[in-house]
Amino acid sequence: MRTAKKVQLALAGLATWLAMSVQAAELPRVVLHDDASQLIVDGKPYLMFAGELGNSSAGTAPQADTILPRLASQHVNTVLMPVAWEQIEPREGSFDFRLLDHWIDVARSHKQHLVLLWFGTWKNGFSEYAPGWVKADAARFPRARAVDGTPLEILSTFGEETLRLDSRAFAALMEHLKQKDAQQTVLMVQVENEVGLVGDRRDRSEAAERAFRADVPPSLIAALQAQHAQLTPELSAHFDPKGRSWSEVFGDAADEVFMAWRYATYIDSVARAGKEKYALPMYLNVQLPAFLERAGDYPSGGPHPYFQQVYRAVATHIDFYSPDIYWPEFEYWVKRYQALGNPVFIPEAKLDPAPYNALFAYGEARAFGFSPFDIDSLPAPGKDASDQPLMMQVYGALSSLGELLPQAQSAGRTRALVLHANSPRHIQTVSLGGFLFEGALSRSWPKKELLTNDGAMLVLQVSQEEFYVVGSGLTVSIRRDPDVDARVAGISSIEEVSRQGASWMVVRRLNGDESNQGRQLMMDPKGFHIYRMRLHAIAR
Repeated sequence: MRTAKKVQLALAGLATWLAMSVQAAELPRVVLHDDASQLIVDGKPYLMFAGELGNSSAGTAPQADTILPRLASQHVNTVLMPVAWEQIEPREGSFDFRLLDHWIDVARSHKQHLVLLWFGTWKNGFSEYAPGWVKADAARFPRARAVDGTPLEILSTFGEETLRLDSRAFAALMEHLKQKDAQQTVLMVQVENEVGLVGDRRDRSEAAERAFRADVPPSLIAALQAQHAQLTPELSAHFDPKGRSWSEVFGDAADEVFMAWRYATYIDSVARAGKEKYALPMYLNVQLPAFLERAGDYPSGGPHPYFQQVYRAVATHIDFYSPDIYWPEFEYWVKRYQALGNPVFIPEAKLDPAPYNALFAYGEARAFGFSPFDIDSLPAPGKDASDQPLMMQVYGALSSLGELLPQAQSAGRTRALVLHANSPRHIQTVSLGGFLFEGALSRSWPKKELLTNDGAMLVLQVSQEEFYVVGSGLTVSIRRDPDVDARVAGISSIEEVSRQGASWMVVRRLNGDESNQGRQLMMDPKGFHIYRMRLHAIAR
């Protein structure tokens, strides 16, 4: 008996040591490397081929058993899932992580990773995911108020008890995660969700009014003044460091900047409490303004690019900021976030154009992750690869590239473009490796009618004259870049390829009518494939 007990103790000690050793491994981190955005996991760049679940898709254990295996079969290697405050603390001071643990276990069994979305005090600006015992006690947990004094379904950023208990719950979540997830199935955490005041530009509660009548904190003025040359046009146009009141310092933008300061202050406290327990990367997402919307129509005070530098001055425990892009101007919003020094990660994107925008994100913006919203709503794939949803065709193709893609991103050897039938430019061109790749939407011959309304390609250079092209819906012409030399470009060969283990298999060699007599890459207008092109350049 003594020997058996000694063996048990030794095994327990070994298990503890192994868990501590794994936990002592380097945590995931997000970095910018030569303008490429990288998520480093286990010491190597990790590309998230991700999807965010619908808001009501992660509330039960059977949903995990059904959804995660299906997504894994569709090349989704990372799932963004909500974790609600009401879910883990249904009674004040009593935490329950059993459901989350089940999701982690199932994801791990399918070699998937998770990103947790903390739906705490706010989700889409409102407070519907706070526990019932919080929502029912407006005296202890005050609401933001409209201009006429009406309480909103939004917890105020000035609720001291709300902040204390949200921070406590988030810290408990992170502490549990550290103990439960030594294998680091969970890679990152989003703190709150699309914050900002909806329905008005500014909280009109009594505490908020007192704070707005007070002077702007000198530390905020000093922080913005220190980076005055880098301020966004929207902020610099209003910023007067000589003023004292919010209206004097920020003019017409005072209401929204005031709310940005309050949300940033609140969220930083929540993030700090969590990071003290387990310092995974933490980010904020944002609901972007639609055309001609004003603050209050979109969440006022969120980390929009206009006034994001207020967050950067205050929320020092947030690692980066990411846009949820549902509007057509995908490239515009990506570049605005890049200009502020953010790595490129799109936590939510509209599902319809997502397959095309994903190629832009990974190829042109060199993102580490892209995540269509409501990914679990996609139908299960058919038996044939062509029956798969387009999003999964894209993820399957990009997954096939393996380490080639992050390596090429880091070396600046990827480019991409997206075209739609309503694009202002019907032809777009990217330059890579001394060649110009000119894309136009696929058309029939001889009638020249559009065969598709959408097209995109990601071009990846593997050697001087060899390129992989992932895409659909385009006809691509090749020219020599005149900024490089005056030679004439030509196509040596085009092959549709697929990855079989470590080897590439030629599915079809495209020639004749399928390559416009060797002059163009003519993509499938209805499906995404990988094409291998070998090019050449000859003297004039």
